[in-house]
Amino acid sequence: MDLFVNIKQLGGGKPPAPVPFHIEGEPHTAGELIEAVVKVCVAEFNKRVRQGDTSTRPLTKQQIKDMADVGKIAFGFVNSPKEQDEGKAAANALQSFEDGLFRLFLGDAELSSPDEVIELRDGDVLTFIRLTMLAGRMY
Repeated sequence: MDLFVNIKQLGGGKPPAPVPFHIEGEPHTAGELIEAVVKVCVAEFNKRVRQGDTSTRPLTKQQIKDMADVGKIAFGFVNSPKEQDEGKAAANALQSFEDGLFRLFLGDAELSSPDEVIELRDGDVLTFIRLTMLAGRMY
């Protein structure tokens, strides 16, 4: 199934354009959708690890601008040479969703529970909004 994914952060300015994203199968709940997205991301990460693709490539001006709008400029290299476990990553993502560390929207509708039933169609837009907690030290 072909979708478009937005990743936003509160207070992060204008996000880049939605990214085309392909998932296998047809998820019927928000939890299944999160697991499908994680599966694709972990597979892509593990592929880069296996290929030893830790090199940095020059960023285009547009890539720098898009990343600056989101709030973080990164080269996309792999910091850890260790492949990630798909099951653990999916469990972590589901727990993070339940804990409110990110919000998920399908079109304009917020998905509030992993058990929420969804009707997904080709071309739908998913929006992940990362909620960043304030952190600091107390001396």
